[in-house]
Amino acid sequence: MKPRGLLAAVIVLAALGGALWWSNRKQKTDAAKPVADTTTKILSIPEDQIKEVTIKKTGAETTVLRKGDDGKWQIAEPKPQRADQDTAKSLIGSLATLNADKVVEDKAADLAPYGLTVPTLDVTVLKKDGKSQDFLVGDDTPTGGGAYAKLAGDAHVYTIASYVKTGIDKTPNDLRDKRLLTFDQDKLTRVDLQPVKGETVEFGKNNQNDWQILKPKPARADGSQVEELIRKLKDAKMDATISDEDSKKAAAGFASGTKVAVASVTDSSGTETLDVRKDKDKNYYAKSSAVDGIYKVTADLGDGLDKKVDDFRNKKLFDFGWTDPNKVEVGKATFEKSGDKWMSGAKQMDPPAVQSVVDKLRDLASTKFLDTGGGSPVLDITVSSNSGKRVEKVSITKQGDTYFAKRENEPSIYQLDSKAVEDLQKAANEVKEFQPPKKK
Repeated sequence: MKPRGLLAAVIVLAALGGALWWSNRKQKTDAAKPVADTTTKILSIPEDQIKEVTIKKTGAETTVLRKGDDGKWQIAEPKPQRADQDTAKSLIGSLATLNADKVVEDKAADLAPYGLTVPTLDVTVLKKDGKSQDFLVGDDTPTGGGAYAKLAGDAHVYTIASYVKTGIDKTPNDLRDKRLLTFDQDKLTRVDLQPVKGETVEFGKNNQNDWQILKPKPARADGSQVEELIRKLKDAKMDATISDEDSKKAAAGFASGTKVAVASVTDSSGTETLDVRKDKDKNYYAKSSAVDGIYKVTADLGDGLDKKVDDFRNKKLFDFGWTDPNKVEVGKATFEKSGDKWMSGAKQMDPPAVQSVVDKLRDLASTKFLDTGGGSPVLDITVSSNSGKRVEKVSITKQGDTYFAKRENEPSIYQLDSKAVEDLQKAANEVKEFQPPKKK
């Protein structure tokens, strides 16, 4: 190649390289820049500044949602009612940041083609400073994927997505708190259940914040069963959309029905009561002290209240649960944890064998609760757990082929499965000293 041609090629190559470098540098610079927000905002109001929302809908009553002094939303009109806080907050969130799909007209001279002369939905947002903004929704768009909308006093016409319209198009029934009982589960201190078939059961919390049976007589409670009862009461809801005819049927069914149970819950705000009855067709109805009316409820709730005291009792003989104990005494055998080793005096014991004893103690459960028991002493068991803070002592006796157990300082007698007791004794007797693996 001639020198002059070579020089020209070098110059062209350098130019291309420079252009490539500049292009890459520009792409990196552009990528580092924040993406511009091209969303068309119709309303942008901090949620904590919204004090009241008024919803006027064609052919329906005006709904007014108002924030109380306690920070909770309440329905003020058409009649005072408790509001569902999650639904109310969702509505407020929709209005606080309300975006358009697109701008249809900047200065609309005629609103009739958009259904905005007489809007189907008129939502007024009142702020804490006393100022308000009025948002209007008209006809649906021809494609059905949205609706026309505008701010009162603004000539712009927008389209909004259907889900945006749905988020603000709320009735009193949509916003109403549908719970039959409104207690605060975190502040619950007492639960009473008066089943027709059995004695009244009262539950309360002990010093460890665990549920205990207080009446008809003090006993350990199965916390999971008590929590399940509370869940059913918490989830009991009304159907706010039923017709007047269905309301009359519910009232008649309750009046003629057989009482299933009356449940009472007490928190820091007071006590609420739910009376549940069942008609001849096995439909359940409930009347609450917290809301007006009588409502049909699920069989899950009705069956959940149709319980006896023994259904809520803790059938496990020991409370250490899934936490391994620190020390176990079964008859004359004693096993104590030292680090990750199980010791019996100065001897290290076989870990799987001791674990088998612990597992059998963990699973030991009552097959029946009795007021009295007897027989000859068979076995004394002491289990220390929670770094020695929990010490459980149990005495087991035998009469005929039946085993009975009694926990220290408790009046209840637990009838035990014979095989479970005998398997425990066998496992304790078979624990041997730890044998290290033989060297090959």
